[in-house]
Amino acid sequence: MRRARLRYLLPVLLSLISPSAFAKGAASPALPALQAAEEMGQDLFVLSGSVGMVLVVVRDDQVFFHGYGETAPGSHQLPSQDSVLRLCSLTKIFTTDVLSKLATDRVVRLDDPLQRYAPKRIVVPTRGDSPITLVDLATHTAGLSREIAGAPPHTPHFTYPDYKTRWRWLPKQRLHNAPGSSALYSNVGFDLLSDALSSASHKQYAALLAERTLNPLHMVNTTFFPTEAQCSKLLISAHDEGPCTVTENTAGSSGLYSTATDMAIWLKYLLRTGENGMPVQNKAAQDTYFPPEKLAHQIGLDHAGRPSGVGLGWIHLLPADDPSHIVQKTGGGAGFRTYIAINQAHHTAVFLAATDGPVGTGFNLFYGANDLLLAMAGLPPLPPPPPVIKRAVHHVAKPAPRRRKR
Repeated sequence: MRRARLRYLLPVLLSLISPSAFAKGAASPALPALQAAEEMGQDLFVLSGSVGMVLVVVRDDQVFFHGYGETAPGSHQLPSQDSVLRLCSLTKIFTTDVLSKLATDRVVRLDDPLQRYAPKRIVVPTRGDSPITLVDLATHTAGLSREIAGAPPHTPHFTYPDYKTRWRWLPKQRLHNAPGSSALYSNVGFDLLSDALSSASHKQYAALLAERTLNPLHMVNTTFFPTEAQCSKLLISAHDEGPCTVTENTAGSSGLYSTATDMAIWLKYLLRTGENGMPVQNKAAQDTYFPPEKLAHQIGLDHAGRPSGVGLGWIHLLPADDPSHIVQKTGGGAGFRTYIAINQAHHTAVFLAATDGPVGTGFNLFYGANDLLLAMAGLPPLPPPPPVIKRAVHHVAKPAPRRRKR
């Protein structure tokens, strides 16, 4: 089903763009109207089997929005720009935005050891002569596990672990690799990073994020503290995913709620449009910090394609000098799949959030969103991924634990 995206989407994509646009040396590819994203989004929605989906496309100073499906099973209401969404792991790129700003202001350095910002009497583990640094946490190269096991039954999504739990857990850990040598996706690493930024600035992290990022951008519906009115607008999946509640405990990794309206603002900020004097993100915040050849392994970073580089929370696809180069971040959990993908060369970005349907289809929504992004930028879709070679297995594998967030 992952490859089904080509069978269903390519005719639509190719009909929107002039064949001469792909010719070698073509100076300015013809661009489809942003409204063309509606039909392409409909294909993604149907193939994904989702209950509801919102799509935002920004190109230069233009914005397109469309809602698909239902706000909840049987509601017969289309998701709107004000529907509330769980951003899941897209929260991480807000954390690294704050990190980048504090580094620019010299409040922190990217190579600061985490130990500098740890609570008193807490010893942060090392491996060899390599301490965990802030950039290691921000690039998933700290050698930490993905999660902390042992959440109590019926714990609401994105509320575990809290501050005390993760800092009691950390000193007992043996790092999987020397920091900076391999990439292993870690949610707890980003919660420790937000703790470090809070310690460095002497401010509650949620207040720091609001001060440095959310308030200047007037993202008034992006929060860890949803009101009753906001919770009443939360998109609901086909499954019981528990309550809408305060998620400050995972403020660094996954807890943010938002809306399509706010995410359109965020995309403009990431694209650095500077519209109406709007702040723009520092280019360094989206740079590559670890190319693949610098890492022995990359685990858990390939949900949207094979990485060509690891950034501060961001994953890069294709070389930086390729016109189709994408900077992206995936998210998932609590009944949601979320995604942001950016093509800076053609000033185009996509955000989508989709709620799980009753049955998984196997369709890779992130791959489909990449093709939509490139079509709206006037570019051909990414080449298909290489086939996976299956080898005979002579042992019984243990079932993988349920993954709640990316």
